[in-house]
Amino acid sequence: MISGPAIAGDVPLYDTVPSWVTSVKLAQGQKQSAAGGPILLDLQQRIEGPTVWSFVDMAMSLDTPEALSQSNNITLPWNPDKGDLIVHQLTIIRGTEEIDVLASGQKFTVLRREQQLERRELTGILTATIAVEGLRVGDILRLRFSTTMKDKALNGRAQVIQSLIAEPFVIPSAGYRLLWGEGDKVKSKIFAEKVRSKRERKGTFEELAIELPLPKQSDLPSDAPGRFNNPQIIESSTFEDWADVSKVMAPLYATDGLLPPGSAVLAEVEAIMSATQDPMVRTAKALQLVQDKIRYLAVGMDGGNYIPQSPSKTWEVRYGDCKAKTLLLLAMLDVMNIEAEPVLAHTVLGDIVPLRVPSALAFNHILVRATINGESLFLDGTGLGSRIEDVRDTPALGHLLPLRLEGAELMKMDIREPARATIDLTLDADESTSVDLPSVADVTMVVRGELANTLTLASTQLAEKEKQAFIDEFLQRFVGEAQYETLSATVDSDRGTVVLKGKGVFNSGWEMQDRRSEKVFSRAPDLIAFEPDRARPAWANIPVLTAGPELHRFRMRIKLPDGGRGFVMEGDANLQTEIGGVAIKRAANVENGILTVDETFSYLGKEIPASQISTERDLVTTTLARSPRLIAPADTRRRWELEGANSLSQLNSIKAVYKKTRADADVDNISPLTSSWSFLNGIGDYRGASEILTQQIAILPSADAYLSRASARYELGDAKGALSDAQEARKLDPSSSSAVVSVATYTAELGELDKAVALLDERIALGGKTRDEYRSSKASLLGEHGKVDAALSELDRLNLDKPGTPSLLNERCWLKGTQNIELPSALKDCTSAIELSESSTTILDSRALVWFRMGRYEEALQDLDAVLLQAPGFAESRFLRSIVYARLGKAKEAAADLAVARRMSPSVERKYARFGLKH
Repeated sequence: MISGPAIAGDVPLYDTVPSWVTSVKLAQGQKQSAAGGPILLDLQQRIEGPTVWSFVDMAMSLDTPEALSQSNNITLPWNPDKGDLIVHQLTIIRGTEEIDVLASGQKFTVLRREQQLERRELTGILTATIAVEGLRVGDILRLRFSTTMKDKALNGRAQVIQSLIAEPFVIPSAGYRLLWGEGDKVKSKIFAEKVRSKRERKGTFEELAIELPLPKQSDLPSDAPGRFNNPQIIESSTFEDWADVSKVMAPLYATDGLLPPGSAVLAEVEAIMSATQDPMVRTAKALQLVQDKIRYLAVGMDGGNYIPQSPSKTWEVRYGDCKAKTLLLLAMLDVMNIEAEPVLAHTVLGDIVPLRVPSALAFNHILVRATINGESLFLDGTGLGSRIEDVRDTPALGHLLPLRLEGAELMKMDIREPARATIDLTLDADESTSVDLPSVADVTMVVRGELANTLTLASTQLAEKEKQAFIDEFLQRFVGEAQYETLSATVDSDRGTVVLKGKGVFNSGWEMQDRRSEKVFSRAPDLIAFEPDRARPAWANIPVLTAGPELHRFRMRIKLPDGGRGFVMEGDANLQTEIGGVAIKRAANVENGILTVDETFSYLGKEIPASQISTERDLVTTTLARSPRLIAPADTRRRWELEGANSLSQLNSIKAVYKKTRADADVDNISPLTSSWSFLNGIGDYRGASEILTQQIAILPSADAYLSRASARYELGDAKGALSDAQEARKLDPSSSSAVVSVATYTAELGELDKAVALLDERIALGGKTRDEYRSSKASLLGEHGKVDAALSELDRLNLDKPGTPSLLNERCWLKGTQNIELPSALKDCTSAIELSESSTTILDSRALVWFRMGRYEEALQDLDAVLLQAPGFAESRFLRSIVYARLGKAKEAAADLAVARRMSPSVERKYARFGLKH
């Protein structure tokens, strides 16, 4: 902004307090608290004709260094093209002494920088600032000032809105006072509850006084419609009614003569008109031009709060706010002979507008209402990416006010379902090798609206690495975490969209539920929640306002293992319903080994009456419970039997993607390596996992990485390497109990049991929260290496210290089973642990070993079957069951289980051989 000579309102004025103000006396010794803070806030406003005068008297107690630091710089904003800033008093009160800061020569300095430019606003607001000199801890700083406001756009009307403080805000003295003359027809409204106010006539003035702070206002649920809110404000105006507001504002949007012959905008209009005769297409093209060619920048200077910038100026500078864009669009539609009018709106409080005092302050936005063939179209020039399909879309703006020379009343906007999805996601996945593996998918997401604008900015302004990270993070909100081989964002200007594409490895979503592998493939459980809180009696009759309007579409194709043989669907595969304010359409089927799903979710932005909340909640719960899921056959191929798969395309694609992403790993993004070694570890490729962990450690060493490689090395029979890694982990994180226990475990494996136990004893002696963890580890170590009596003694003491602890009972059962001692009491320990535990998998495995030692092979087999139904990849149970099968003469079954156990944990045979359990 270029500064020129000072004009009226350009600099602060200094004058005495106006005569209409009722001065408040600051009591001697008045303090808020030992912490300091505000001790006086007196707000007084006067409406006189078209002018609003606002007076503020405030005092701060500077009882702490923090309060002093926060209050020594004072800033006062004002709008110079509408009025003045008048400073009346700035005083330091020190005991009985009053120091006049202004009399000492200090004055306010005017800052001319646009404070809101980063928010795309040119407000024209100036800021007066002063750093008060000589302040001390214990002082009171008092400031009294006024601002005046007269807006020529209001044609002689006045309006004002004032926020009111409420408890629990604490201040010893506060109040609000509004005055107006008998000739001014002022309407006022206080929205807050339990207000202590008094209205009376004083001479030729009416006065409304409010005690502050207001009582604490009632809480409201976050999903309550806007009209149930009670804002802590008072608003006043001299507008007669809504029709008066409409009449006053309408001339500002007159279009006559705005596009003269030869003007650049008229040339654009003529080009549109020559391209099509269809008024709907013409309207869409005009809206597209305003949205795409004119960037948004709010202009509040030179009366710009209400007076729109001319279309020629807007086209010249290529920026404008809602007012400028609306006037430009109106002028274009006028030339096209398309009926259109401006309508005022509030983007947040549209539902409460009918309850407010009629004034222009009830609105913060303006757009165009066009009428074509009797159909209303609401066209927002500040929107983004609107095309012909979108012209019938409606934002959730509540009540609008058409601007007409003859005046108009408020109108309610009816919400329509958007024609196009904001998010349109297509996912083509390969899961043809095994349900245990991650999914490999090609992802295409078409994004429009504000989200598309965000992606466009990222695509054009970020460096390649940062852009890839941004797109990855954006996609994660809809498809979860993934490792991408390719990732791109393409702006489609013709469609007003951004197209994201990627190929990557994802979590497949297959889970063990009720002893079977299943996949919930509907997006409904993730996207829909209806949990309104109406427990408080005061909330019982408040409706629920749901989100919208917005449309999302999700399409998915998944190639299944074995051509889909044996896969079945449960739940509502095909559905068309409305729940919780969301309309759902779903079609799903399995054909030729492909699962195909097409779902749309239309967020309706509707209200659900309080009387229907319970019924609606039940409906949502029932519908989500019936979300469709795919059930894999019991003999579906698992991660330990991949070599014989009919299709290896999923497996090979996973490896190819990980190979590509590993090359891009660096210290800022180590996830390609962690995902890759975790995958290899899961399919029993410990050598491959170890090699990738070596790469990870070279880039970013960590205790977790060293411990993971130690585990992989141990599975490969390299106990020395495992110990070395565990020791490195302990160096990086000496407090890690996992590192300490690993060092002890591998030390004992290498024949130095005493040294291992001594290490654990050191940690036990230190006490703390991990003491019992170390005691348990010590008992396990002693038991595994033949020190049975010492191990049992330690476990007995632990069980005495923590009676009824399932994990400790299980450890004692396991120890007795491995050593083939005290089997009846071992059985009792395991059974008690099962009864006390929420998860019985490892306990059943321990009890199976006890049954085996007792020669009761059928009971052992029964427990092992139960374990492996819950955890089919549990190598220890597979190995033990192979021995049980062998004892029962089932050689084929024994061989199959032994192969799985060896695949998933090569160390399992060494472990069980220590207990005399061998094939």
